[in-house]
Amino acid sequence: MTDLETPVAPPRAGPAWRRAAPALLGYAAVRALGLVTLAVWSAARDKSAHQLLSARWDSLWYTRVAELGYGYEVRLPNGDVHSNLAFFPLLPWLERAFAAVTPLSHADAGLLVSALASLAAAGGIFAVADHVYGRRAGICTVLLWAVLPVGVVQSMAYSESLFTALAAWSLYAVLTGRWLTAGLLASLAGLTRPVGAAVVAAVWVAAIASFVRERSVPARTGAPGWRRALAMLIAPLGAAGYVLWVGRHTGKGPLGYLDVQAGWRNGFDGGYAFARFVADKFTSFPSALAGLALIVGVGLLVWLYVICVRQRQPLPLLVYAGVVTLLALCASSYFGSKPRLLLPAFPLLLPPALALARLRTSRSAWVLGGVAAVSAAYGAFWLNGSGPP
Repeated sequence: MTDLETPVAPPRAGPAWRRAAPALLGYAAVRALGLVTLAVWSAARDKSAHQLLSARWDSLWYTRVAELGYGYEVRLPNGDVHSNLAFFPLLPWLERAFAAVTPLSHADAGLLVSALASLAAAGGIFAVADHVYGRRAGICTVLLWAVLPVGVVQSMAYSESLFTALAAWSLYAVLTGRWLTAGLLASLAGLTRPVGAAVVAAVWVAAIASFVRERSVPARTGAPGWRRALAMLIAPLGAAGYVLWVGRHTGKGPLGYLDVQAGWRNGFDGGYAFARFVADKFTSFPSALAGLALIVGVGLLVWLYVICVRQRQPLPLLVYAGVVTLLALCASSYFGSKPRLLLPAFPLLLPPALALARLRTSRSAWVLGGVAAVSAAYGAFWLNGSGPP
């Protein structure tokens, strides 16, 4: 069984910022490499790297919310209605706030929020991994998150970095018994993306598990029960508040947000649409290779999750990673965006991070450096393509 009692790394010495400094500096270096590569690649194709990062796809919707508020929609020829109510409000709120106190436009404010949030996310990921497996594993986990093939999204005016930061620090608060902080951060994560449900689930399961353990071991002392109960109450307020507001705004009641998502042809279908999408790839030989790659990718995710369970990761990490992965794979639309939707599932990186941490520093540096170069090139190629990430 896994629980909050999973053995943690030996006691750490020195200020927290000093322990995290190598991870944050390495993360910044990887992101800088990605941005330079994107700038050079885009210039060669007569495109603007700045526009690719701040003024395409979802970033345009967030900027419009920040500038004009909710209520904008696009009606497509096939009858679909794309409403900006599908986009949760925390990122546009922050864009509006930064634009109000700085000379930045709303789009550039989005880039600033993303940059700051990505560093906060790197710090949160390090804190979690360091707490569970030690400093070296923490550094490797952050660098692996940075060099993911879709890591360039961390530098876009998207909400993934902001969400990951809130999720990681909420999970760290759970692991260290800071229940009210965990509940508040989970609530903010719920105001950022629909997948905030994964953070809420982690807080709830961890709190319930702690109550169960206390009943079985009455002499045990820990955080007061009212703190855990209050954290459970606070955690879902962000997402629930926005969803209920959308229902009232649209006049369709508590399920109004589902209608908004349906207008984007998005929803939860248990993975049926994604399975059909993969199966369709096998209708011709060139696309069959892509279908095979997708199957291998899903198999890799499942394998990593199984390893996480076998390594006895703390229960909140397993719940969080499992829900993020499930929601990403079982969404019924925008299949090309699934790698991006999996970006917040950082606990899946802990097994390879532990493997890297066991290597000599020089060898792990060569591995990560090589992957960073490939990731930077892929990110530049990806953003200069035609479809949204």
